[in-house]
Amino acid sequence: MEHFRNSVLSARFLFVCLFLLTCVSCGIGTTKIGDITKHPRDYADREVTISGEVVETFSLFVVRYFIVRDDSGEITVVTQRPLPAEKEKIKVKGTVKEAFSIGPKTALVLVENAKTGR
Repeated sequence: MEHFRNSVLSARFLFVCLFLLTCVSCGIGTTKIGDITKHPRDYADREVTISGEVVETFSLFVVRYFIVRDDSGEITVVTQRPLPAEKEKIKVKGTVKEAFSIGPKTALVLVENAKTGR
């Protein structure tokens, strides 16, 4: 009977570990990029975590950025770290900033936190 109880506890522990791993890999706990771009005032100067695929990278001297896309939109991420590879699945933590605004159009960027980063 003791062996059966240990087996059940082990199975439950394994299930919880697999569930948590799935949650982390699926982006649970992240903010949808579309939510940020549709409601910029709600996210201005707030720290968020996004996840998605890198679709473009750019580096020129001290300016480095990459674009991350999820199923709801895309956002530019400004970084001081080495650039990720295109098509890489990535999770990024940073602060939402307004890059510039022209009339009704606003360009938002996510400034990656240098310490926590990816």
